[in-house]
Amino acid sequence: MIRVAVVDDERLVRSGLRMILGTAPDIEMVADCSGAEAVDTVLSCAADVVLLDIRMPDVDGLTVLRRLRAAPEPPAVAMLTTFDAQEYLTAALREGAAGFLLKDSDPEQLVRAVRTLAEGGSVLDPGVTRAVIGGYLTAEDQASAARAVSGLTPRESEVLALLGEGLGNAQIADRMGLAPSTVKDHVRALLGKLGGINRIQAAIVADRAGLVAGTPRGAW
Repeated sequence: MIRVAVVDDERLVRSGLRMILGTAPDIEMVADCSGAEAVDTVLSCAADVVLLDIRMPDVDGLTVLRRLRAAPEPPAVAMLTTFDAQEYLTAALREGAAGFLLKDSDPEQLVRAVRTLAEGGSVLDPGVTRAVIGGYLTAEDQASAARAVSGLTPRESEVLALLGEGLGNAQIADRMGLAPSTVKDHVRALLGKLGGINRIQAAIVADRAGLVAGTPRGAW
C-alpha cells in the first residue's frame, strides 16, 4: 500500500485530492494538512509520497520540501503548482523535488503519478515540463550534456535513457530484464557520476544528451 500525504493551504484542494486518490485500491491517504504543520505530520505518519503545494501563505512549500528532504528516510515529494508559479520550479528541483504536477491534473494521471513516485520515478506534468527544463538548463547545451554522460558505462547510459522517459526503478527493471536492486545500484552510481544530481535533473541531462528514444535533441 502506498502511503500518501497532501500538504496544501486550501482545504478544498486537500479534500479533492483525498477523494481522487482514495479510489485507488493500492493508495492510502494517511494525512492532509496545511504548511504550518506539514513536516511533523508527514514524518509522523511515515508517508511514502507527499504532494506539496509549492506556494503557501503560512510556510513556504520550498521550506517544507527542504526539511522533508533532510529527514533520514525522506519521502518522495512532488510539488503541486499552477501555471503562474514558474519562478519556484528551478528552486524546487534543486532542493530535490521528484516531480511537478498541476493542481488540475487529470485524476487518472494523478494516480499514475503517485505510483511512479512510490517506485522511485519522477513525474512532470506536460504543462510545466518546458518551464522546468528551460529554467534549469538554459545554459546547458547538447555538447556539455554529452560530455556529462561520457563517463557512464553502457549499462548506466541505458538506465539513464529510461530515466529520461520518466520510468521508475521497477519499470526500468522490467524493460531491461534486471532485478530492481540492480537497477537501484545503477541509478545510484550514475547520479553520483553526474554530480550528485536527482532523478529529474538526470532526466533533463538524458534529454539534452539525446539519449531519450523518440525525442529530438534539446526538446522534451
